[in-house]
Amino acid sequence: MSDKVDSWRVTLPCTRAEAEAIDAADDLVIDAVLMTTEEVEDDRERWRLDAYVEEEPDAALLAALAALVPSAAGIAPVVTPLGAEDWVAMSQAGLEPIREGRFVVHTSAHPVAAPPGGRAFLIDAGQAFGTGHHATTSGCLAMLDGMADRAFANVIDLGTGTGLLAFAARHLWPAATITATDIDPAAILVTRDNAADNGIDALHLIVADGALSDDIAARAPYDLVIANILAGPLISMAPEVAAIAAPGATIVLAGLLDTQRDQVVAAFAACGCTLERVDRRGDWTILRLAAGTTRYVPTRPIDPKGRDGWALDL
Repeated sequence: MSDKVDSWRVTLPCTRAEAEAIDAADDLVIDAVLMTTEEVEDDRERWRLDAYVEEEPDAALLAALAALVPSAAGIAPVVTPLGAEDWVAMSQAGLEPIREGRFVVHTSAHPVAAPPGGRAFLIDAGQAFGTGHHATTSGCLAMLDGMADRAFANVIDLGTGTGLLAFAARHLWPAATITATDIDPAAILVTRDNAADNGIDALHLIVADGALSDDIAARAPYDLVIANILAGPLISMAPEVAAIAAPGATIVLAGLLDTQRDQVVAAFAACGCTLERVDRRGDWTILRLAAGTTRYVPTRPIDPKGRDGWALDL
């Protein structure tokens, strides 16, 4: 290692539940690349949080990181100076390729070839959620892969993150119109760059809060709606998601814990949707629903700040 300190790593122990909460969060305001790793296979208590930063971490950053992992209370973080290596690549060194059906997802640190008849996607960890390494994203890949024999013409990926699920849809249904949206402009920029890296073209990229956008409405109705977000937003967004779905459309939902499944299903059932399939992965659940036989019309205007009055029991 060079004597020149180019970046820093902060390491703290954590539990699997804490790691999954960190991976799923889309509102963290910590200026660091965060990586969670299972240290002992199938041990819910033996996980690790690594945070990579370009400047020496100060007390405020250390406190913010400690707040993410309450189980590590009283344990001093390990702060390691790093040399001039590419520190983002180092943060991805432990992200082994993920294989789901015909798809394999890998980082720059672990390049792999596509499986026969399948597709490999290069998705590096960075500013957006959705590298395929979280159970919700990999579960969505599996759900989409299982629908390869269906025909979809107009697909939307709400909360696209890195763009991975939109890319998978493009591979499975090459003639379809594919729209990818995210509330975070940075995620749309990441999706654009990832699309270029993977040779994906003809995507409509939209910065939007949920499904409330004139651009989204103009392209509706969609016969496949994908929303890998979180349970609370999914519940509040149920009327607007149902409203952009074509009659009988397929709706894939993820980002929810199994304990939150009934509340999410109830919110969409109130909008005419019925549950078709459940894929449970650890504590996380992926749902496939069918929209009603007639297009849903919200019973009242949807306020983007308040939306509907669904409450989420944690």
